[in-house]
Amino acid sequence: MPISMLRATRLIGFMALLLVACYGFAGLVHAQDDAAPAETAMTADAPVDDAPTLDSLQAETESIRTDGNILWTCVAAFLVFFMQAGFAMVECGFTRAKNAVNIMMKNLMDFCFGSLIYWAVGFGLMFGVTNGFFGTTGFGLYGYMTTADGGTDYWTYAFWMFQVVFAATAATIVSGAMAERTKFSAYLIYTCFISGLVYPIFGSWAWGSLFQGNGWLEGMGFIDFAGSTVVHSVGGWAALAGALVLGPRVGKYGPDGKPKVIPGHNIPLAALGVFILWLGWFGFNPGSTTTMGGDLAVIAVTTNLAAAAGSIAAMCTAWVMFGKPDAGMALNGALAGLVAITSPCANVSPLSAIIIGLIAGILVVLSVIFFDNIGIDDPVGAISVHGICGAWGTLSAGLFAQEAFGGTNGLFFGGDPGVVGVQLIGIGACFAWTFVTSFILFNVIKATIGLRVTEQEEMEGLDYGEHGASAYSDFSVVASR
Repeated sequence: MPISMLRATRLIGFMALLLVACYGFAGLVHAQDDAAPAETAMTADAPVDDAPTLDSLQAETESIRTDGNILWTCVAAFLVFFMQAGFAMVECGFTRAKNAVNIMMKNLMDFCFGSLIYWAVGFGLMFGVTNGFFGTTGFGLYGYMTTADGGTDYWTYAFWMFQVVFAATAATIVSGAMAERTKFSAYLIYTCFISGLVYPIFGSWAWGSLFQGNGWLEGMGFIDFAGSTVVHSVGGWAALAGALVLGPRVGKYGPDGKPKVIPGHNIPLAALGVFILWLGWFGFNPGSTTTMGGDLAVIAVTTNLAAAAGSIAAMCTAWVMFGKPDAGMALNGALAGLVAITSPCANVSPLSAIIIGLIAGILVVLSVIFFDNIGIDDPVGAISVHGICGAWGTLSAGLFAQEAFGGTNGLFFGGDPGVVGVQLIGIGACFAWTFVTSFILFNVIKATIGLRVTEQEEMEGLDYGEHGASAYSDFSVVASR
């Protein structure tokens, strides 16, 4: 017999034996399965020591729910952290190439210094046991890291993580309005004050009960679900104070006082930043639920619709005013819609969200032009996007909120006009606290270590003067007025 035939015969035989063995094994298992009911019947009356009780099932369900809330809150925090990259890209793209390294360093140090100062001081001021105006406990998370029975309080860790990325957002907003002319050392000082003092104290007024306090604004019924005022207007009004004390960039205004356009060096980079921020906002707003539930899906929808409407409205407004659909305005329009919906996102219908976004998109264009014309130089439009549209978003919560979406009815839906009054009080309190304290802070820095670089350093670019580096080493930067 040829070798190939012999091998084939052996292979067929082996497969046959394997098949017989499989059938035999299946028959044995089947026989055991048939016997199982009888065995079960004999032991059905026997007590089972480890049978789950109602209490144990409830405890397990609660544990799963808590773990799910912790997971969602951390994921949302990670999305908001990624917004730091978005802010860096937007600011870098809307400014000149000679300052790109400086902008990256500022946005990096925002989070680094902000994390430490918020851990040491900010969280306690914002969420500690309050005296009515600020928290007095929990500094360095002391007393908040363990449960009553001595275990690790994982929820507090997750909550702190979510709150620290919000603090960093408030601080980094200021960076854009003061870009291209601020000393790096001065920047480090004021970003610590904003993260550790200015933002947390106002936050305690509006959000104290999220942990264990109860702020005075919150007690009045102030609505700011995710921070149009608490986060964005705080950053916007601090930016306004900084831009006023700092003054405009060299060459921004001509001899006649009229503003000149200083174009950004990389609009695609700015666009990437806006897309990153838009993504991050799905952690910012839905994440503010800090729980896994269907309401976060509703919030995601209202957030997205407002952003889309804001971008379209800004593009159309610029198109009418300038004759061209300006890309920078369209990008800021998306951010304006996102900022505006941040306060009412959990309490309004999708249609209301679109209206809120449309108005924000128009407002941001008009506001940018207004500040430009009165001599306030804001390279990225931070004051308009975050300050003005943050105030509009907070007011809109008192106008468009609906009980059907989990809130008290706003003015436009038959609600008490007093709701709008409370919103206006919150907006005014935020402006008074943030602008005044920031204005004092910037003037103190200006009088001591200095707030602004020299004119020569500004002309050469802060990358060289402040960091001794260049973001684009293959290119030479030519200073011009």
